[in-house]
Amino acid sequence: MITTLLVANRGEIACRVMRTAKAMGLTTVAVHSAIDRDARHAREADIRVDLGGAKPADSYLLIDKLIDAAKASGAQAIHPGYGFLSENAGFARAIEDAGLVFLGPPASAIDAMGSKSAAKALMEKAGVPLVPGYHGEAQDVETFRVAAEKIGYPVLLKATAGGGGKGMKVVERETDLAEALQSAQREAQSSFGDSRMLVEKYVLKPRHVEIQVFADQHGNCLYLNERDCSIQRRHQKVVEEAPAPGLSAELRRAMGEAAVKAAQAIGYVGAGTVEFLLDARGEFFFMEMNTRLQVEHPVTEAITGLDLVAWQIRVARGEPLPITQDQVPLTGHAIEVRLYAEDPDNDFLPATGTLDLYRESAAGPGRRVDSGVTEGDAVSPFYDPMLGKLIAWGENREEARLRLLAMLDETCVGGVRTNLAFLRRVIGHPTFAAAELDTGFIPRHETELMRAPGELPDAFWQLAAGLFVQTEPAKIREDDLHSPWAERDGLRFGMPARIGVHLQCNGESRLVRIDTVTARSELAASKASRQPKTIRKDATLYVEWNGELQAVTAFDPIADVEASHQHHGGLTAPMNGSIVRVLVEAGQSVEAGATLVVLEAMKMEHSIRAHQAGVVKGLFCAEGDMVNEGAVLLEMDEA
Repeated sequence: MITTLLVANRGEIACRVMRTAKAMGLTTVAVHSAIDRDARHAREADIRVDLGGAKPADSYLLIDKLIDAAKASGAQAIHPGYGFLSENAGFARAIEDAGLVFLGPPASAIDAMGSKSAAKALMEKAGVPLVPGYHGEAQDVETFRVAAEKIGYPVLLKATAGGGGKGMKVVERETDLAEALQSAQREAQSSFGDSRMLVEKYVLKPRHVEIQVFADQHGNCLYLNERDCSIQRRHQKVVEEAPAPGLSAELRRAMGEAAVKAAQAIGYVGAGTVEFLLDARGEFFFMEMNTRLQVEHPVTEAITGLDLVAWQIRVARGEPLPITQDQVPLTGHAIEVRLYAEDPDNDFLPATGTLDLYRESAAGPGRRVDSGVTEGDAVSPFYDPMLGKLIAWGENREEARLRLLAMLDETCVGGVRTNLAFLRRVIGHPTFAAAELDTGFIPRHETELMRAPGELPDAFWQLAAGLFVQTEPAKIREDDLHSPWAERDGLRFGMPARIGVHLQCNGESRLVRIDTVTARSELAASKASRQPKTIRKDATLYVEWNGELQAVTAFDPIADVEASHQHHGGLTAPMNGSIVRVLVEAGQSVEAGATLVVLEAMKMEHSIRAHQAGVVKGLFCAEGDMVNEGAVLLEMDEA
């Protein structure tokens, strides 16, 4: 009997699992690292257990601590969520050995599918089409070089034990193979504790279509339709939808039956996903099987009306699946987007900071938000940067798309860079509306999807200044709120009502002079037209401009000049993280584009490269150092 459930995870998936568990009358237990003690998942649990540490290796990846936490809290079962140890066979075995219930498949199934190489070998025996590649045990550079030459460039390096884009690199030519392999191996070791890799042909213009399967302990297995997850950046999914647009009933059945066959071949139990590449001819190739609940499971729940977490709990209790394959619903269409703390204009690098502003879209029919944060929470460099997911359902795809656009318009985030405006552009793009999807969607439409660089125009500064003055609270005469001396309208007897406002936004500073009387009348006259989104939070004014929510603050120009001194020629950290490699030394000459330092943040590596040829003048970091965003890592004398 399961009455208490420990969730061995964090963020939105921990909150989502606990929501269903509580609805089923279970007591919920959250585990958290030292820096996550005030995180939302910890706040919402009935019981919380502190694992200590900060990095995953010191907290969420410690199997012994997780099992001890379950025993100490009285939990009979552990839900792994996704990521971390969710596909770790050793974790599943340790839970079973401790006399607890693992809300996932048997360890043997994780072993069979947890290694991409072993899974592909198994599918090859079963007759499932495979993408050409090398999935062997040898892991030296020469073996991969020979394999890549035989396959033909471009090739894709993938961690055999991983997922979510971690330990994954596209290699365009042989000269880049060695460095890419080493970087991918380090990422895989850091994220999954396993550096083994495979290499396969990088299929051009494929669609990523996956099948949700579910099996019980009585030999029953079915598929719950499919999802299209083709829109990706950095090999991670950004938009998912169900069902896959344009997929015929015959192809859906063929892919679904192949997925069920794969699951049954390894004695699968619980929720799993079989992922395929689908080409324009309707041929599909097995990629991998994820032996866990997927991030995108809400779109399947939306079109079936089923709660997959509830199914996981019931299957773990020994109950049979409640329906047969012929009874699986497929109603309407659902689309999900992942809201990340990241900078789309800087190669989608993760962002860190404090969520000074966080407002989710309103609830309602066909609207769902799964999130793991609230306003005031900190986004740290130690974990995946996803803040939450927005899911919209409609009677058809266009209704779901328009509903999702409305939800995105209502969502507000400030204090941390996010992909919110980028998501609006993707969902609003005519090609997306036409359901012309493949994994190259984002790079192909980069011009329209990415924000054009450049300074904010004068019109923005005039608008921001007027709104800033109008929304700034009066503080001069608190004893008389109606006193004219408490007004910020620039009133001067016998002179124009003009004031100067020093503002800064998005790295720019500006002295803006406004006529407050004119500004107020223009503001009143525009009430009938669509107003830009404006939110005042203490000293910061958030103003919508061209779809982006800009944070505007006042500044002291003298103090700003004193604080603006920077190291000439210095290269800085693009985000908080740890230094994993320093590839140069002081006095060394480097070519343009050379990798100088490798930074790890949010479980992925990021290379700091020379903008142009020059000489390293000084080093200000070492391997193992933790650095903050903007910290100077090295200084160069550029040629």
